Amino acid sequence: MALCAASISHNNTPRILSSSSNTFSQLNNQKKISASPHFSLLSLTPRSSLSRSSFASQWGRREPYSLHGHVSCSVKAVLLDESKEKLHLPKGDMWSVHKFGGTCVGSWERIKSVAQIIVQDSSEGKLVVVSAMSKVTDMMYDLIDKAQSRDGSYVSAVDAVFEKHKLTAMDLLDGGDLASFLSRLHHDINNLKAMLRAIYIAGHATESFSDFVVGHGELWSAQMLSYVVRKNGLDCEWMDTREVLIVNPSGSNQVDPDFAESEKRLEEWFSRHPSKTIVATGFIASTQQNIPTTLKRDGSDFSAAIMGALVRARQVTIWTDVDGVYSADPRKVSEAVILRTLSYQEAWEMSYFGANVLHPRTIMPVMRYDIPILIRNVFNLSAPGTMICRPAENEDGQQLKSPVKGFATIDNVALVNVEGTGMAGVPGTASAIFGAVKDVGANVIVVSQASSEHSVCFAVPEKEVAAVAEALKSRFHEALNAGRLSQVAVIPNCSILAAVGQKMASTHGVSATLFNALAKANINVRAIAQGCSEYNITVVIKRGDCIRALRAVHSRFYLSKTTIAMGIIGPGLIGATLLDQLRDQAAVLKEDFNIDLRVMGITGSRTMLLNDVYCCIDMVVQFVGISALLRGWSCKVMFVYSLSSLVSGCSGIDLSRWRELVKDKGEVADLEKFRQHVHGNHFLPNTVLVDCTADSNVASCYHDWLRRGIHVITPNKKANSGPLDQYLKLRALQRQSYTHYFYEATVGAGLPIISTLRGLLETGDKILRIEGIFSGTLSYIFNNFKGTRAFSNVVAEAKQAGYTEPDPRDDLSGTDVARKVIILARESGLKLELSDIPVQSLVPEPLRASASAEEFMEQLPQFDDEMARARQEAEDAGDVLRYVGVVDAESQQGLVELRRYKKGHPFAQLAGSDNIIAFTTTRYKEQPLIVRGPGAGAQVTAGGIFSDILLLASYLGAPS
Repeated sequence: MALCAASISHNNTPRILSSSSNTFSQLNNQKKISASPHFSLLSLTPRSSLSRSSFASQWGRREPYSLHGHVSCSVKAVLLDESKEKLHLPKGDMWSVHKFGGTCVGSWERIKSVAQIIVQDSSEGKLVVVSAMSKVTDMMYDLIDKAQSRDGSYVSAVDAVFEKHKLTAMDLLDGGDLASFLSRLHHDINNLKAMLRAIYIAGHATESFSDFVVGHGELWSAQMLSYVVRKNGLDCEWMDTREVLIVNPSGSNQVDPDFAESEKRLEEWFSRHPSKTIVATGFIASTQQNIPTTLKRDGSDFSAAIMGALVRARQVTIWTDVDGVYSADPRKVSEAVILRTLSYQEAWEMSYFGANVLHPRTIMPVMRYDIPILIRNVFNLSAPGTMICRPAENEDGQQLKSPVKGFATIDNVALVNVEGTGMAGVPGTASAIFGAVKDVGANVIVVSQASSEHSVCFAVPEKEVAAVAEALKSRFHEALNAGRLSQVAVIPNCSILAAVGQKMASTHGVSATLFNALAKANINVRAIAQGCSEYNITVVIKRGDCIRALRAVHSRFYLSKTTIAMGIIGPGLIGATLLDQLRDQAAVLKEDFNIDLRVMGITGSRTMLLNDVYCCIDMVVQFVGISALLRGWSCKVMFVYSLSSLVSGCSGIDLSRWRELVKDKGEVADLEKFRQHVHGNHFLPNTVLVDCTADSNVASCYHDWLRRGIHVITPNKKANSGPLDQYLKLRALQRQSYTHYFYEATVGAGLPIISTLRGLLETGDKILRIEGIFSGTLSYIFNNFKGTRAFSNVVAEAKQAGYTEPDPRDDLSGTDVARKVIILARESGLKLELSDIPVQSLVPEPLRASASAEEFMEQLPQFDDEMARARQEAEDAGDVLRYVGVVDAESQQGLVELRRYKKGHPFAQLAGSDNIIAFTTTRYKEQPLIVRGPGAGAQVTAGGIFSDILLLASYLGAPS
C-alpha cells in the first residue's frame, strides 16, 4: 500500500508526496514538516503518542509538535487523515544488526567506543542489541540468591548496582539526558528493592520474578548507549524488547521465539517509534501473556539473531573480545588460527561441542533467511573476524585446505555403558534407556551403539551421571537380576573431542587421519560417534588426555606445528653437540618445516636441568587473577593470549645458554623424575627421550618408556645388542604400538645403515652377507698405519684427535664392532647373542688388565713389533689390513676380525675415519651395495640422531 507524507509549501498549500518504495525516504520527508517556519518543538512527553503527526525534527523523540502561527484548516485535515495510517517497518538489506556483549559495554569508555562503531556504520538502518554491562547479570542473580536466602546484604548489593550505573552515566551523559536516565534508574531501583523485599519475606523467587529482576541490566545499558549515539548526531530510539520479542517456554530451560507474533509487535513498535537507529535490549523477552522472561544464558546473541531475522537484515555482527572463531581453544592450543569463514552447520557443530562461537540456537533464526553472522573483536577493529554463512560452491575461505575446520572439546563428562545379550533385537530397549535418562532431566551429549546391539553407551555431564546410573539400575532391575543385562557401568573422568568440517563429507581418509594422530599420541579412544552428514567426528577420551589429544589432532591436520617435548639424556660430547645443532636449527624448523622441538629437560649422571613451564603457567594464573580483580573478566582475551604465548615461550629450555643453566639451576639427577617431568606436560602431545649415553641402565628403561607412549631415539647400542629376549620384547612392543623407537646412529653414526637394510628387506630382497668397517676409530688407525709408523704412535694420535674412547682399549677390544654386527644380524632376522660373535681383540693379552688408560698407553709400544709384522706380511702380498665385522646370513653367524684386502678393494680405498659397509643380497650379488662415509665424530653422530628426530616428526604429522 502506498504511503503518504504531508509537506507544507511556502504558500501554506498542502502537498501529498508518494513514497511506496522506501519508508526511510518517507521519514525524511516528515522532517520537511518541522523545517517549516510554522512548526516548533515542545518538551519530551511519554511514549503514548501513536500518530504519525507526532514526528518531530528528530525521529524517535516521543515529542508531539504544535502548530504556531496561521495554518489553514485544509492542512490540519490532511494531518488528521494521515494520523489514521500506521508507518510500516522496512525490511531487507538496508538493515545491519550489531550485538555488543557485556565486556563491550563494560565501562563508560567502552560504551563511547561502541557508539563510535555504530556511528561509523554506513548502513541505512542500524539495529543494535546490547547486553548488560560486564558482570551486572551475575550481580542481579546474586541479588535474588541473597534475597531468597534471607540475607539482608541484598540491600547494599542493590545499592552497588545503582552506584555502578550512576557513575557510568555521569561519565557519559549530561544535562537533560543525564537527568532523564537517573530518574528512570532511581525508579527501577526502587521497584527492584520492593520486589526483592517480597522475595526476602517469602524466602523464594519464582522464575518470572527472577527473570524480571535480572533483565534490568540490559534496560540500563541500552538507554545509556542510545543517549550517547543520539549525542553523536544520529536519530536513535531505544527498544525494550519485552514489548516486541514473544517466546514460548519449550522445557529444559529453553524458549522458542514466536516469530509471527514478534513480527507483528515489531511493526507496531516501529509505527510508534520510527528511527534509522534502534538500540534494543538483549536477553529479555515476554511470554504470550506479557510476562517478562529471558532467553536464558547467552540470550543476547539469540536476541540479535531473532531481530536480524525479523528485519531480514543484510548481516548480523556479533562484537566480542576475541578476533574471531579459533580452530581450537587457544588456551589449549597456542597455534590455533582464526577461521575466516564457517558454514552455519560448522558453527552449529562447534558451538554444540563447547567452542566459544555462538549458542547453537543463535544460528537457527538467521539460517532461515541466509543472513550471515560476522564475529568481530570490539578491541581490535583491524581484525576481519569470522564470517558464518552459507558457503558458496567451491569456496574455501581458509588458507589451509584442511577438510577439518576446527576442533572443540567438552570436559567433565562421564560415559554410561548399558550392555547385555538380552538387548539384541529387542524393540524399545533404547527408548527405555533414554526414557529413564529423560526422567531425571539429564542431557545426553553423545550416543554410540554397536551394530550387534549388544551395548549402548552415551555421555552425560559428570554431575548428572549418578542420578542417571541409579535410574537405569532401577528401570532395568529385573533384566539385571535375570542376566538379560550384564551391567550398567559408569566410566567417569572423560572428555569429548569433536572434529568439525563441512568438507569432511567429501574427503576420504579424514577418520583415518584423526585416529592415526590420536594413536601416535598414545591416546585411547573410549567411544566414537559420527552422523551420516559427516560434519563431525566425535570421540570420547580420558579427561587427562584431552589437551594432548586436542594438540595432536590439530597438528596432524596441518593447522599447527608438530610439537615434540624432548628430554636429552647424556649431555657429553655427542649430547652437547646435538643440543647445539638443535639450537642452531630451531628457527628454520619452525618457519620452514612446521616442526617445533622443545627441550624440556637435560640430564647427566649427576645433574639434571628441568624447564620451568609449570612456574610460567603459575605466573599466568597469578597475572590473570590480579587482572580479574582490577578490571573484571574483561581481561579474558588477555588471558588467552598470555597463556598461549607464555606457555609457548617458557615450555622449552633456552638452548642458547643451556650450559650456564645446568650450572646455575641444575639439581640432583633422578631419571624417573626426569621422565615424569618431560612426559607430564599436557600441552604437548608428543614426547621423545633421546639417550646419548652408552649406559646399559638407561637402555634398560626403553621398554617402560615405550609402554608409556614415549618415543625413544638413541645411538646407545646396549639395548639392541643386549640379551636377545629383551631385544625381542622391545621390538614386539614397538610393532604393537604407535610408539617409535629409532636407532640409526647405533651402527653408522650419521650413515643410513639401518634404513638401507630395512629398505632392502621391506622390498623383498634377501640379505646374504653384510661386511664392513664399522669403527671410525679403527678405520682411522689402519688408514694411517702404514710405512714405518709404529702402531702405538697411530693409536696415540687417534686418541689425541678425539677419535678413540677415553680408554682406547674400548675400541681396540672389538666389542663395539661386535655390538654393531649383532644389531645388523638381528635386523636381518638372525637370533644371535653377543656371546655368539667371535671377536679378535687388538689389545695385547698382558695389557688387558692394565689399571688405567695411561698405563696401557705407556706399555703399548712393547707390542708394536707384532703389529708391524702383520702389516709387513700384508704389504708383501699387495694387501692392506682392515678391521672388519661380518654378518653371514646364509651360515647364520657373525664375526669380528683383522683381515687383509687387496689394494684395489673398496675397503682399501678409505681415508680418515670413514666407514664402509657392503650389502650382498640376491639383487646385489655380483656387485654389492656399498654405503660409505664418515663413521666417527660428534658432529656426524649427533647429525644422525637429529635425522631420527626429524623422521619422528614426519611420522607424527609434520610435512615431509
